[in-house]
Amino acid sequence: MKKSVLALAIAAALAAPLAAQADTILYGSARVSVDYNEDDNLFNDFDGQGAWDVVNNASRLGVMGSEDLGGGLSAVYQYEFGVDVTEGGNFSGNRPKFVGLKGGFGTLTMGTQTTPYYEVLGVNDIFNTSLSFGPTVWLGGFTNGFSADFNGNGNANSQGSMERVSNSIYYSTPDFSGFSASAILVMAGSVDIGGTTFLTNKAAGYSDGIDEWNIALKYTNGPFFAGFTYVGLDGSTLYDEIGDPIVDLDRNQWGLGLGYQSGPFSVSLIYEQGTINQWGIYQPLFENLTGRSLDDPWSASLAGSYNFGNNTVRALYGQMSTGMPGADEIQNWALGYQYNLSKRTSFWVEYVGRDAQKINLNEPSLGTFFYGDANGVSIGTRVDF
Repeated sequence: MKKSVLALAIAAALAAPLAAQADTILYGSARVSVDYNEDDNLFNDFDGQGAWDVVNNASRLGVMGSEDLGGGLSAVYQYEFGVDVTEGGNFSGNRPKFVGLKGGFGTLTMGTQTTPYYEVLGVNDIFNTSLSFGPTVWLGGFTNGFSADFNGNGNANSQGSMERVSNSIYYSTPDFSGFSASAILVMAGSVDIGGTTFLTNKAAGYSDGIDEWNIALKYTNGPFFAGFTYVGLDGSTLYDEIGDPIVDLDRNQWGLGLGYQSGPFSVSLIYEQGTINQWGIYQPLFENLTGRSLDDPWSASLAGSYNFGNNTVRALYGQMSTGMPGADEIQNWALGYQYNLSKRTSFWVEYVGRDAQKINLNEPSLGTFFYGDANGVSIGTRVDF
C-alpha cells in the first residue's frame, strides 16, 4: 500500500511540470532547395555567371504558447530561432521572440516582432524560395538599407528588415466587425550609429526617444482583405566633409495591400512607396552627384495561386521604380509549382526572373550601379511540424 501511494506521489510530481506547460507548442519548418541563380549586379563578383547552391529557405524552430490568468486575460509568448540546415548559423536571426498580455483590450507584447507593415504587404509573399520577395521586388525586403532593425545599443543594422524589428513594443486591437489596427514602436536606447559610415568617418544619430513607428489598418470580410500601413523613421542627416547631405535618416514609407481568397483560388495586389530602403536612403547623395531631384522609389506587384488536388500553382508579376535618373522600372516575375505529399510535407519547383537596366549615373566615381538581369530556379522540399 505504501509503495503504491509513493509511486502515485512520484508520478504526480513528475507530471506537474508537463501539466504547467500543456499550452506550450513546439513547432518548426525545414525548407531546403537546390538553386541555380544567374544574377548580374554590382555585388556579384562573377558578373552574372550562373551558380548552383544548396540553399536554406528560412527554416525555423520555435516554441509558443499562452497561460490563462483568469478574467479573460492571458499571458502569451513566442521564442523562434532561425535554423540553417545547410551551412550552420543556427539559433540566430531576428525571428519573433516576445512576451506579453492578451485580453479584451487586444494584445500587447514586447520583444522582436513581426511588423504591421508585413501584416499588410506580406499578402503577396506566397512563394517558398528565398529568391523571391527580395530587395528588387519589395521595398521592405531584406538588405534594403536602413530599415531600422536596431540592436541593444541603439545602433541601426544596415541589413535590417521591415518584416520584423527588435527592441519593439507591439499592440493590436480586437476585431471590430472585420476592422482591426496594429502599431509597433522601436525604442533602442542610445542615438549614435558609431564607427565609419558610407563615404565619411562621421557618425549619424537616431532619436533617443521613439526611433521608429509603424501603424496598420486592416479589414477582413469573408474572402476579402484590405490594408494600409505607414512607417516613420526618426533620425538625423549625415553630412560629408564639405557640408553636403549624404544620408537622410528622417524617412517614411507607406503601402497598400488587397487580397481575395475563395476556395482554391487566391489573388493579391500590393503597392508601396517611400524612402526606408536601399534606393531612398542615399537619395541626398545621388541628388548631389547628378544635380537632379529624384522621385521616391515605389513597387507594385500582383500575385495569384490556384489549388487542385495535391497541386498548387503560383504566379507573380511586378514593377519597381528606383527613382534613379534615366533608369527604367525593374520588371519582376515568378512562377511556381508545389506538390503536397501530405498536410505537412511538400515539394516545389519555382522560377524567379528580373529584367533590370543597370543604372549609369554618368559619374566616373560611381560608373554602372546596382542591379541588372537575373534568372533563378529553385527545386526544394519543405516539412512543417
